[in-house]
Amino acid sequence: MVGSSSRPAAGGLVDRWAGCPADLEARSTALRRIRVCDLSGQLAGAGATRILAAFGAQVIRVEDPATRGGWDIVRGAPPYRDERRGIEFGGGFNNHNTEKLGITLNLRTERGRDLLTRLIAISDVVTENFAGGVFARLGFPYERLQEIRPDIVYVSHSGFGATGPYRDFRTWGPIVQAVSGLTFTAGLEGQPPAGWGFSYMDHMGAYAMAIATFAALWHRDQTGEGQWVDVAGVEVGLSLTGPDILDHHLNGRTPRAPGSVDSNRGGAPAMAPHGIYPALGEDRWIALACRDDLDWRRLADEIGQPWAVGAELATLAARLADQDALDARLAAWTAGLDGQELADRLVAAGIPASPVRTPAERIDGAAATPDWDLWPTVTHPDIGPMRVEGLPVHLSETDWSLRRGAPRLGEHNRFVLGDLLGVDEAEQAELTAEGAV
Repeated sequence: MVGSSSRPAAGGLVDRWAGCPADLEARSTALRRIRVCDLSGQLAGAGATRILAAFGAQVIRVEDPATRGGWDIVRGAPPYRDERRGIEFGGGFNNHNTEKLGITLNLRTERGRDLLTRLIAISDVVTENFAGGVFARLGFPYERLQEIRPDIVYVSHSGFGATGPYRDFRTWGPIVQAVSGLTFTAGLEGQPPAGWGFSYMDHMGAYAMAIATFAALWHRDQTGEGQWVDVAGVEVGLSLTGPDILDHHLNGRTPRAPGSVDSNRGGAPAMAPHGIYPALGEDRWIALACRDDLDWRRLADEIGQPWAVGAELATLAARLADQDALDARLAAWTAGLDGQELADRLVAAGIPASPVRTPAERIDGAAATPDWDLWPTVTHPDIGPMRVEGLPVHLSETDWSLRRGAPRLGEHNRFVLGDLLGVDEAEQAELTAEGAV
């Protein structure tokens, strides 16, 4: 091994970034001894390795040159920053692949598979989120990865996992949400399940995949043993339905049975009122909750109308008896008031409340939000400066860092193939001519 694959860092640990070009140097030091051979894509797998990259791991993203990166449909897909289009301008791809290195390998060729073998040999982790069994059919089952590097941590993330009756099915985040039961739980009483308008489970699956990867790396550090981490998106989704599963087994109730609590109301513990109500203006809303009778008295004083201040709604039992009527009266009051001004009033009175924020408001509207550094600006060589998602945590000594945008297709072939794998320029040209990279 040459270059950054062999130089020890502080404490005798290998520094994967040592000797690399200055513009590639990782700023976070937390995981800089970890190299990831990353064949994942879309949102779930790419989202997990994005977390590793943010904390300084050297994530080398492998794409297919023959299909112009086509195994990841997010590359080149909307949203876009401006009118420019093409495989380098996808906003979602840039968001999910910040701080990664990018290379191309044609795994349908023998030389492409040989290069991947050599990359695995100098990596700590191999990640992919193909459908179950695809990577094995490409010639890289877990047993083969162990032959290449005995202590490798192999992380596969598919919809249904590597075992079980559905292992051969392909799926996407919205389908995972439906199969796991999450979609069924989201909606108002008497209305069809609403679900979500985006791949919620891709993002939740990414967090689960990253956590499992950290755990496997910790185990390897303690024992010297690698392992296979099998992540099933549906199982992650099932784990998020815990309250409904408990309610079914302990109380025999289903989430959408007639008379059950809808998704805007608080049922455990019971609260009333508890929901989303219209505010002044088009598609403007306010959320509020009364945790107990004291909260209700405070709210009734703010409302100041006879129906609110009277004794008939003073107890929780009375308010729960006809929540529909209570919500209708409350909605008629809130609809004539500015959501932010009303929320400020209610919070000052000790009542939990907030306007329902639009995307622009939740990023830039609240005074405290910019100080969280949750939407840092990265620089992409073609897109230019662009804000992306940060991580909702901060470490005092080894915090995450995102400042370099997603790689162009094959942008780091020369560095990875040359500096890390020792492929000279003549052979690289030959590989390119053959379509192996």
